[in-house]
Amino acid sequence: MATRREQKEQTRRRLLLCAFDLFSSRGITATKTVDVAREASVSHGTVFVHFPTRDDLVAAVISEFTKRIVRRIHELVESGATLQAVLAAHLEGLSEHEAFYARLITEGPILPPVARTTLIGIQSAISYHLAEAAEKEMNQGSIRRVPIHLLFNTWIGLVHHYLCNRDLFAPGQSVLKRRGQELIVHYVGLLSPTSNKEE
Repeated sequence: MATRREQKEQTRRRLLLCAFDLFSSRGITATKTVDVAREASVSHGTVFVHFPTRDDLVAAVISEFTKRIVRRIHELVESGATLQAVLAAHLEGLSEHEAFYARLITEGPILPPVARTTLIGIQSAISYHLAEAAEKEMNQGSIRRVPIHLLFNTWIGLVHHYLCNRDLFAPGQSVLKRRGQELIVHYVGLLSPTSNKEE
């Protein structure tokens, strides 16, 4: 039999999971605390026992799932990986929580400040690996020398554009799974040492 403390923790976990599912499917700003309570089969007041405000609930969900995404990206990127392998690991890590991540980037400007901090955390996880792989390949002459901040921002911009418009690029499917390889090939092609030379 679970102790009161264990029951409380189980309820908190259930609220986080239900909120995550609703945020992913309906949107973070469109989901009310009463929706989360209904989904978790608890009273509305129970939500506030665990999360004093709606912003606290949003922050907890974002924090929890950001940790998972960051941990997964680190797991997927092997030491000494090529730039293509890093990009593939990034897309795979994001695709596991694609709907939630897409909501986070599209609704970010109107979410509590923790959302922006969280996005920066996810992006810094990949920027470290991307910079390491890119520096190595630039030194080898495999790719053109490009400032790391432009290299990174171009990749993030490309990924975010497809995620924000996933209904156009992959209706009813994972845009990262459907278009991911195409994005990697295109991006790496832009960095080819011959891509900026006239034929």
